[in-house]
Amino acid sequence: MISPVQTNVDPGPGTGQQLYRRARGRIPGGAQLLGKRPEQYLPGGWPAYYSRAQGCTVWDLDNRPYSDFTSNGIGTCLLGYADPVVNAAVTDCVARGSMCTLNSPAEVELADRLCAIHPWASKARFARTGGEAMAISVRIARAHTRRGVVAFCGYHGWSDWYLAANLGATDALNGHLLPGLDPEGVPRALLGSALPFRYNQISELEQIVAAHRSELAAIVMEPRRYDAPKDGFLEKVRALADETGAVLIFDEITAGWRTNHGGMHLTMGVSPDIAVFAKAMSNGFPMSAIIGRDAVMDAAQQTFISSTYWTESIGPTAAVATLARLEELNVAQHVQEIGSSVRAGWAAAATRTGLPAKVIGIPALCILSFDAGDLSRALMTLFTQEMLARGFLSAAGFYPTYAHQPDLVVRYLTAVEEVFGLMKEHLDRGTVLKALHGPVAQSGFARLT
Repeated sequence: MISPVQTNVDPGPGTGQQLYRRARGRIPGGAQLLGKRPEQYLPGGWPAYYSRAQGCTVWDLDNRPYSDFTSNGIGTCLLGYADPVVNAAVTDCVARGSMCTLNSPAEVELADRLCAIHPWASKARFARTGGEAMAISVRIARAHTRRGVVAFCGYHGWSDWYLAANLGATDALNGHLLPGLDPEGVPRALLGSALPFRYNQISELEQIVAAHRSELAAIVMEPRRYDAPKDGFLEKVRALADETGAVLIFDEITAGWRTNHGGMHLTMGVSPDIAVFAKAMSNGFPMSAIIGRDAVMDAAQQTFISSTYWTESIGPTAAVATLARLEELNVAQHVQEIGSSVRAGWAAAATRTGLPAKVIGIPALCILSFDAGDLSRALMTLFTQEMLARGFLSAAGFYPTYAHQPDLVVRYLTAVEEVFGLMKEHLDRGTVLKALHGPVAQSGFARLT
């Protein structure tokens, strides 16, 4: 018999869901970011909004606390929420005036710091979000090569250059992290300008090169997300870029700073022509950077790349303070240790309970999934529901931060094993769907009605 669930907090929808119902009628899509839609986690039950956040604790609009074991600000707050040192630097910046007719000296300091960490790079440009930074990098590559075709692997944002991949086959992006992206609003003239290849499948990139050698402006990819490169994959990509004159762009927006101090590519022995950073480099304050080699980056002066709020001072000030703190505290090592503990705990709990769970990803980017056929998504929804009732924000992915400490991980994994056992009982009895308080969570992109 399934025992009653012991909860630490009221699992009811609360004020956050009431506000979200208003938001859906006022804001197309309900939220500004797909990854913050409650439908992606627990439809009707996810807290949706926060009143404050500190360390790795989030308080909802009803002042209920949760320990965050999801992406912790969509991967931005590597130090933890509201780091006092970074916040102090930003507060001082605001007091002195965060915007001015003149330029902020912090951006020169940040450019110097980034190029010192990445000796292959000698120039930097800045923006404030990852998606626009990727668009800038592709614009620079096209300006440098005077070509138009981009070969890419993985997910790289919302811009036209990327969504153009789905103008021909609307499922072209399905194997690149996010399915269901229709290219509505993307000009048909971009058909054939963005061509996908899969990680570790060098033959797919070779086919693109063979067909578009004289047109290829850039090869865009993450140096690594989940799988390790095999059979010299990155070296072969580098060689193809050199052979064709295409610009090799590494998207380090998600991976950067988590496994080492700098871009993950520094640990892999292959340097790009451009690397793009955002997310964790400024601990939650908007900031992104495009760094690269002289000859390539100078093309930014041949095309128009300019925006007023790229010159405000909060972003670079936060980034300078964050990078200093990441190095001082050796945050990458701590994150690796915490992530390894969680990965091992998930696997052990699955073994002990007999729940069909899978654990993938590097320690800094842990991914949990369930292998139960058509019930897999329902099981993840049930996991989120029951962990929420125990005071944890939990879902498929966990991005560790410096604020996650071993004693909290022990409490989290104790709850995980309890919930896994409950889920296994429901799975055996065929009552998974009945155990949910609402609909099954959405997967990928879907229009909200």
